Amino acid sequence: MSPALHVRGVVLPEGEHRDLYVVDGAVTYEPVASAESLGEGWIVPGLVDAHCHVGLDEHGAVPRDVQERQALDERAAGALLLRDAGSAADTRWVDEREDLPRIIRAGRHIARTRRYIPHYAAEVEPDDLVAEVERQVARGDGWVKLVGDWIDRGRGDLAPSFPRGPLAAAIARAHELDARVTAHVFGTECLQDLLDAGIDCLEHGTGLREDMLDGMAANGTALVPTLIQIARFAAYADQGEARFPAYAAHMRALHARIPTTMRAAHEAGVPMFAGTDAGGQLPHGLVADEIIALRDTAGMTPYEALGAGSWRAREWLGRPATLTEGASADFVVLPAEPLHDLSVLKLPTCVILRGRVYP
Repeated sequence: MSPALHVRGVVLPEGEHRDLYVVDGAVTYEPVASAESLGEGWIVPGLVDAHCHVGLDEHGAVPRDVQERQALDERAAGALLLRDAGSAADTRWVDEREDLPRIIRAGRHIARTRRYIPHYAAEVEPDDLVAEVERQVARGDGWVKLVGDWIDRGRGDLAPSFPRGPLAAAIARAHELDARVTAHVFGTECLQDLLDAGIDCLEHGTGLREDMLDGMAANGTALVPTLIQIARFAAYADQGEARFPAYAAHMRALHARIPTTMRAAHEAGVPMFAGTDAGGQLPHGLVADEIIALRDTAGMTPYEALGAGSWRAREWLGRPATLTEGASADFVVLPAEPLHDLSVLKLPTCVILRGRVYP
């Protein structure tokens, strides 16, 4: 049994100055005289990386020791709840480790045949889409991840992966199985089909038009923009220029309007959450950078941006949002007020996961 712990400070999101104790892995506000002191600081519910890929690197699935390092990098950054938005690796073993973050999985990406990153996705044709959704629902934790668009080699540009009919049937089937559906989407062409089919979330969403945003907000359709990833669009355009000049031009155009698109989405009331897209081109442990980008690029206040990477994201994912009496002791202690300077998120004094302290 771990010793009782005590930390004093301002507990967010309420902003109350309190004495917080940890007993048997749970939060309590009842004083414990023998508790070991962790000092003082700002206390934030465990951070959330709502789009990452534990078990992947740029080439596909990685072995267990690499998966462990990825999860430890997230924990060191204070990201204690992860939504794994598609992985070719089996990471269920992580659930047995109390020292590693909790993971909510979306199964494996579902993509059109030869229309996604090699070795990442379950690749199918439209007639098999519903059956593949059923398989990935069984593999995930209440989420399914579709690849909405990717480069069509015949067109030389982004194009929808699946026709409207099979897409709608697949999303409907996932909902029948009590799973939520999200989709990778860069361009605009497939967006209306996804929204009309009742998709629950969009990843990246750089092609969103303003006329789509009020409907998203009204329906509660979430957006995880992965801002530190889509900031790299110019580099992706350069890589594809020689073979796919139309795609390169398209990506540069999307890149140019990222701030306008994301601010419009936020102002329209679209629920937005912090996700880094770590595990492919980016390393794990960058959730603080994504929260800062939500402030700087999407125009959120520091309170809104931090909530998008902590208590609001936890609630959206169906996990306890705040550090109420009896909640699992998953939180980060910061040395200074994050609402004045979000960069302090990069320097946590300590991370507490399931009541255990990690410096």
